[in-house]
Amino acid sequence: MIPVASETAAKAAPVKQTPVEQAHAALRGVTCVYHSQGRSLHALGPVDLSLARGEFFSVVGPSGCGKSTLLDILAGLNPPQTGTAHFEGKSILGVPDGVGVVFQEDASFPWLNVHDNVAFGLRRAGVDPTEIKRRVDYAIGFMGLKDFAASYPAQLSGGMRQRVCIARTLVLQPRLILLDEPFGALDQQTRLIMGDELLRLWRETSATILLITHALDEAAMLSDRVGVMSTRPGTFIDIIETGWDRNRDSRVVSKPHFGDITARLWEKLRVEALKMMSTREL
Repeated sequence: MIPVASETAAKAAPVKQTPVEQAHAALRGVTCVYHSQGRSLHALGPVDLSLARGEFFSVVGPSGCGKSTLLDILAGLNPPQTGTAHFEGKSILGVPDGVGVVFQEDASFPWLNVHDNVAFGLRRAGVDPTEIKRRVDYAIGFMGLKDFAASYPAQLSGGMRQRVCIARTLVLQPRLILLDEPFGALDQQTRLIMGDELLRLWRETSATILLITHALDEAAMLSDRVGVMSTRPGTFIDIIETGWDRNRDSRVVSKPHFGDITARLWEKLRVEALKMMSTREL
């Protein structure tokens, strides 16, 4: 049985959170409001979230519910209006050391080849050239890009360009990796393969990963836990534990339990998506 609370219970009794000092990353009472042309948009919160060190956590929710805003707050790119954000016990004030971010958009530099794209951040940080070579060679090999080190982004497929972006984050050795729909533009087959590579990266580095995705099957396959967000202003209405073994891969999609998880996710998300569309027909 999947450990899922009912929708009513989830709203009435927030999920018990790990104390901030014990969590790898944590949000407490976080809200975010955007102001534009005399109007205010309450985008997020209040949100409470605890990420255990080394866990894989995914976030799903209807469009516009504040998923990316939540990620930006953890990344130190956008401060919350109220509440607190912590990473490794310290308040997040600006981009914390040890946090890496991969976005959906192809962020590779078209004028640099794969090797130089991956080395870019290390060079900017003034890392020793010998160490740069060691880290870049490892990351390129790990992501299956060794034969394309001299190639330019225009010569690569979309999936390979995303590998470049992930490798560029990997060489910085982040302890918390934030992924904002990194596979959104890829076909389903490529997404499954990239998911396997992401799980391999997660096991190899022992990093904590937070993934934002619209794909319920992706969230169900990759995650230790999946948080379901409500319509705007986004809050967590449910958190589902998948129960997968750490050594999982895309073959879990064939298990009956996988169908149970995705069905539960859709049961929650369908209601919220219809609310977002202002539809009464449930």
